[in-house]
Amino acid sequence: MPKQGNFVMRKYTREHALIRAWAEERGGHPARVRGAGVLRIAFGPLPPNWEPLDWDAFFATFAADGLAFLYEESPASRICKLVKGHTVGE
Repeated sequence: MPKQGNFVMRKYTREHALIRAWAEERGGHPARVRGAGVLRIAFGPLPPNWEPLDWDAFFATFAADGLAFLYEESPASRICKLVKGHTVGE
């Protein structure tokens, strides 16, 4: 992973296959916050206020909300975030 100073560089993507592969390689699975509909990638057991989703439902909401996936490529990293797509300069 390229580094700039002491910081690990992060990337953005909207590619569903890449997002799913990244999450699954790290033991992650799709979820959302109950009642709020906020998407998450869960690692391990879900918090009580989260519910599991299948990937199709996850990506339908992901696309409808115009989101992008911010992540670190490092194999050991679970750092990721779902952000509004207009913040991504592609």
